[in-house]
Amino acid sequence: MLGHRTRAGNTKFAFPRMDQRKNWPRVPDSDGWSVALLCLFLASFSRNVSSNALFSTFHSENRDWTFNHLTVHQGTGAVYVGAINRVYKLSGNLTILVAHKTGPEEDNKSCYPPLIVQPCSEILTLTNNVNKLLIIDYSENRLLACGSLYQGVCKLLRLDDLFILVEPSHKKEHYLSSVNKTGTMYGVIVRSEGEDGKLFIGTAVDGKQDYFPTLSSRKLPRDPESSAMLDYELHSDFVSSLIKIPSDTLALVSHFDIFYIYGFASGNFVYFLTVQPETPEGVSINSASDLFYTSRIVRLCKDDPKFHSYVSLPFGCVRGDTEYRLLQAAYLSKPGEVLAKSLNITAQEDVLFAIFSKGQKQYHQPPDDSALCVFPLRAVNAQIKDRLQSCYQGEGNLELNWLLGKDVQCTKAVRMLQLLAAVASENIYQCQALWHMSLSGFPSLVASGD
Repeated sequence: MLGHRTRAGNTKFAFPRMDQRKNWPRVPDSDGWSVALLCLFLASFSRNVSSNALFSTFHSENRDWTFNHLTVHQGTGAVYVGAINRVYKLSGNLTILVAHKTGPEEDNKSCYPPLIVQPCSEILTLTNNVNKLLIIDYSENRLLACGSLYQGVCKLLRLDDLFILVEPSHKKEHYLSSVNKTGTMYGVIVRSEGEDGKLFIGTAVDGKQDYFPTLSSRKLPRDPESSAMLDYELHSDFVSSLIKIPSDTLALVSHFDIFYIYGFASGNFVYFLTVQPETPEGVSINSASDLFYTSRIVRLCKDDPKFHSYVSLPFGCVRGDTEYRLLQAAYLSKPGEVLAKSLNITAQEDVLFAIFSKGQKQYHQPPDDSALCVFPLRAVNAQIKDRLQSCYQGEGNLELNWLLGKDVQCTKAVRMLQLLAAVASENIYQCQALWHMSLSGFPSLVASGD
């Protein structure tokens, strides 16, 4: 994913040949992506970029309807774009095939439940629908698209023609979050062959913790008309498949929220990469400008509906005396042979590439100094296992990243120590507890705005 800002403030995207990728531009902020996509037509295999190279372009019908998400079908090569008020299906050369309207519509963020369920006494205005989530559900040939309208409802669209299969909106579980910015929500679909799937979803809640969980796992039935669509995987009076930000945290940091930047599934686990404010214990912060931010990896077991396996890992990069702690973007991939050898792993293992900005402040307007860092996933899981063993020996504190100012001491658990000693780093037994640890990546590329 490449992007650069034009003088007019738009962003353009291109897919160049590998030998043309000399300078990787900084990922744009989440508030405004482009109204133009660019695809390089590979008419020449020259190692030099030709001045008359041909580009295919696509523009939305409204300059203000910025693009928020893009995903390319692994089989067909079709390009799906989530934009403000539209979801588009494009061919590989960016010819428009289908445009699906999602907004604008009359709405008010204070209407809960939304007016599509019951009348609302609030003043309604014509409101844009910001696409916040766009995921292909390959096994069922459908696209999950979630927006900001009506408290954050989603649609399941048929991949072929973007026909609406279902738009669940009649239960509170169907409202994911009314936050109207991208870069705040991410989802991961987990599915076993022939079975109904699960949707793990993390989202910012903008202070509405009573309405929206920050993290949840939901049912994703094969039948789009199923009454269980997007229900919590587990929901009872005592335990549910969700995590809510407690009021104690907001009392300590009034602007507290968790922004979900990226997510993926690997092995037995689901991972999320997040950014959130933090504060020293006992210090109350009420101004957003005073906030310090930390980036984290969150790990959950795929088959843990009670979320007992939740692990939170602060992470970032250090180069010399400079710290890079503000996560901007990430991607999971396989390493090339040279990188794999330098990391002492095989070329078939998962590696997480993450871009951080310098420091821990100004997250929404980060500095130009940035670093591309590499995290072998095997090393991440091995360090989690080490921390689990340490905590089961009674060392250190349990720290939950949504619960600030609370220290819970680790307690000795001999049986769990025996289990951990007997299993590999990705064994299911690691999903039996949740602990906190620090993680540093290997700085791979450092870029400066100077």
